[in-house]
Amino acid sequence: MSVQQYEGWDIRDGAGAGKRASAATLALDGWTDIAPAEQAMQALGQEMLFMIREGETELDMRLEVRGYKIIDPVIIYACKNALLAPKLLPVAQSYAIWEPLQVMREIWAMGGINAERIALMHRVKAPKTGLLARSADTPAGTAFVALNGDIAMIHAVEVLQSFRRTGVARKLMAQAAKWAQDNGATYMSLMTTAKNVAANELYQSMGMKPVGHYHYRKKEST
Repeated sequence: MSVQQYEGWDIRDGAGAGKRASAATLALDGWTDIAPAEQAMQALGQEMLFMIREGETELDMRLEVRGYKIIDPVIIYACKNALLAPKLLPVAQSYAIWEPLQVMREIWAMGGINAERIALMHRVKAPKTGLLARSADTPAGTAFVALNGDIAMIHAVEVLQSFRRTGVARKLMAQAAKWAQDNGATYMSLMTTAKNVAANELYQSMGMKPVGHYHYRKKEST
């Protein structure tokens, strides 16, 4: 992903790595015209997509008037890393691994996490790792975690359908917390869509609290 500022906007060339890597965002406080951002995204061959963060009400309203529809409201969760870090990890049930193993790539692919998103993980310069969790002797879930200062950010959590609600996601979170603790992180954070009821229930049950939100607006096809 590359980011360039253009007439008051951050324009991202996500190279197919997903909405967060491709959406345009306001780069300045206050208001600026939408048209230059549309032109810049069009020049990159990308869909017309904006991320609207807390407090950007005017942008939200103006995009709605221009025919942009809300998609994928996202909730941001965070908590002290110590809340999630176990005293002991279950033996041979989760691992911190970088680079990703082929089985991790296959699990991600089954959840729609494509090669472009994995390539974006490779380009992250901060301390990072992949996570792999097993159910008994079977690889069942994977995720990615990287540091942003003293915050560990978890992304791309994916558990195989047949192993959901069996504790695999908790194993991933425990391994993430252990790795983050070992690398000096104080906080753990992640994002999930508001419509993912199971994920929201899981993270809240682990003591994580909503600390923010954002959503996207996408231009309807004509």
